[in-house]
Amino acid sequence: MNSQEKEISYQNTNTYSTLNRLTPATKNVWLVFHGIGYLSRYFIRLFDSLKEEENYVIAPQAPSKYYKGEGYRRVGSSWLTKENTLRETENILRYVDAVMDYEKIPEHVNFIVLGYSQGVSIASRWIARNKINSDAFVMISGGFPKELQKENFTFLNQNTKITHIVGEKDPYFEIEKVEAEKIRVKGILPQIEFRTHPGGHELNINSLKNIV
Repeated sequence: MNSQEKEISYQNTNTYSTLNRLTPATKNVWLVFHGIGYLSRYFIRLFDSLKEEENYVIAPQAPSKYYKGEGYRRVGSSWLTKENTLRETENILRYVDAVMDYEKIPEHVNFIVLGYSQGVSIASRWIARNKINSDAFVMISGGFPKELQKENFTFLNQNTKITHIVGEKDPYFEIEKVEAEKIRVKGILPQIEFRTHPGGHELNINSLKNIV
């Protein structure tokens, strides 16, 4: 048997979701990356309580869809797996670039990049690759990519507010591993602030107070 795995490029189309309207009155634009199992149109509902006239939210959609559970009714999605990770990451980051090019975010707003769970890996890699000087970068209940180092973030403005948030009852994080990860990430992003909320593996909107 002479099996080969080949690679081909082609044009693809994907959706994304937005919440509220981008107007001259908008103060904050949020680029938010959902976790595994979400669809962007459901994830974005978590930001409903933000003031509508001041906040515009953009939620990219992970490209890989699958059925959740045995009933084959509910659909979830995933950003990446261990399979062909480097190529898939580049595909996703180009998709995020296309979303942002289309949205044309004005310079006067606060720009906030947020990753939840698996979305942390996409948010942080996009910031590092494109040298994005956002006003705030928020990581919630997700691991920081192992390949990213301090030199990947030397472009950051020291005024960029960086926040790491984890639930006190999050079943996916052991306290020893959380503390070790804090030390590692603090060495890469010295201005980072660590927060907790009383819940589990979830996005707690109350924990985002005073992000910018």
